[in-house]
Amino acid sequence: MGNFDLLIHGFGIAITPMHLMLMVVGVLLGLVVGVLPGLGAPNGVSLLIPLTFTLDPTSAIILLSSMYWGALFGGSTTSILFNIPGEPSSVATTFDGYPMARAGQSTRALTLAFMSAGIGALLGVIVITLLAGWASNFALRFGAPEYFAVYFLAFAAFIGMGSAAPVKTVVSLATGLLLASVGMDNVTGEVRLTFGFSDLLGGISFLVVVIGLFGIGELLATVQEGLSFRGVSSRIDLRDVLRTIAELPRYWATSVRSGLVGIWMGITPGGPTAASFMSYGIARQSSRKGKPFGTGRPEGIIAPETADHSAGTCAMLPMLALGVPSSATAAVMMGGLMIWGLTPGPMLFATKPDFVWGLIASMYISNVVGVILVLLTVPMFAALLRIPFAIIGPMIVAICFVGGYTVSSASFDLWLVLVFGLVGYLFTRLDYPLAPLVLSMVLGHKAENAFHQSMILSDGSLSVFFSNPLVGSIMTLALALLILPKLLHLGGRLRRRQPVE
Repeated sequence: MGNFDLLIHGFGIAITPMHLMLMVVGVLLGLVVGVLPGLGAPNGVSLLIPLTFTLDPTSAIILLSSMYWGALFGGSTTSILFNIPGEPSSVATTFDGYPMARAGQSTRALTLAFMSAGIGALLGVIVITLLAGWASNFALRFGAPEYFAVYFLAFAAFIGMGSAAPVKTVVSLATGLLLASVGMDNVTGEVRLTFGFSDLLGGISFLVVVIGLFGIGELLATVQEGLSFRGVSSRIDLRDVLRTIAELPRYWATSVRSGLVGIWMGITPGGPTAASFMSYGIARQSSRKGKPFGTGRPEGIIAPETADHSAGTCAMLPMLALGVPSSATAAVMMGGLMIWGLTPGPMLFATKPDFVWGLIASMYISNVVGVILVLLTVPMFAALLRIPFAIIGPMIVAICFVGGYTVSSASFDLWLVLVFGLVGYLFTRLDYPLAPLVLSMVLGHKAENAFHQSMILSDGSLSVFFSNPLVGSIMTLALALLILPKLLHLGGRLRRRQPVE
């Protein structure tokens, strides 16, 4: 109950005219950042930090966190309307959001995404409120083996529960892991797979790859189909928004399950991107009969958006309680806290309770503000579908290349955007799934470091991944997800082949 008393005190700090104005400004800036492919929440928050130096730490972190929530909301906009993820964690939303928009239901798709995002964020903030005092003790139990087990769990879930052929999924995962290993190894210092290009010493930016795969790749596919934009214009009516909101309670099980996945992946280092992919795979595996996923299924939007936002919100918990950021944006915010003279960790709760609980209270308010603002702008977003391809196509190309250049201000990245656009086009044409490639590139570098450190700790013995109940339970679950779904599928096929007596 002490946490709730502190939360009430935090609301007294957060609900001031100045802080409410900062929340609205931050959410609006975040929506712009989320809509523009390649800019992303980490870059947007980084650009905004210098503007906060004149504010007190509480006001500054409220502005930055509100921008983060707005970026998460806005990232689904281009995913649904143009099949170009504004945020890496919005990739999974394209699988069913874009087909639904193409079917003339853009308002429904956007409303499902925004409302699910709000539900996921609310679940995440509730968890932070309940676990803020306990999280530091639990997270201290995580070492390199536990981190690797979480990453392996994400890989195994995609192979075992994906709808694509396992071999193609493995090929896609392996491609992502190769891309993630380009550059200098943080553990050994060795330079790998640069092929003499000094621009690759720092590795290949994940955002550059995503922009190429989904932005340029989609445009190439559109050009092949006759330069006709795949979106379908639709008239926007407030009744459509209200009708979609009334539809949401049917999918309460998907929302709760996806929220739990996101909470787990947010507290652990899995992150929002892995959470959205994993939640999408689980929803597809456990869905009832109906039209297949990838054709505009509502659960295909609700699952990744709920998981994405619950994970993105919960990523703040280990950053505040332990000083261990589990996402890029949380790391940027942590840098801001240190600039303002605050040290994230268990002592922050004891020494600066007004700051911590003012921030947590502002999360509740800014998420409500975010949902209201994005719902008010649904007609504007859906109206983008009326723009002819001859106009919007060059604009998307320009946005993709500007976004690719913005990542590190390197002209070499523009060539990478083009190369990965061709890769995305070829993968799509050959029916290789892109999602495993994206997932493995997100987690590959972290998984490699965790595995290397685990091997050093155990003198090369794999038994370290079953050395205690925590890591052993995670690895056992991963192996079960990897093997059992395919065995059950094979058993079902064998039974159907048996002659009926």
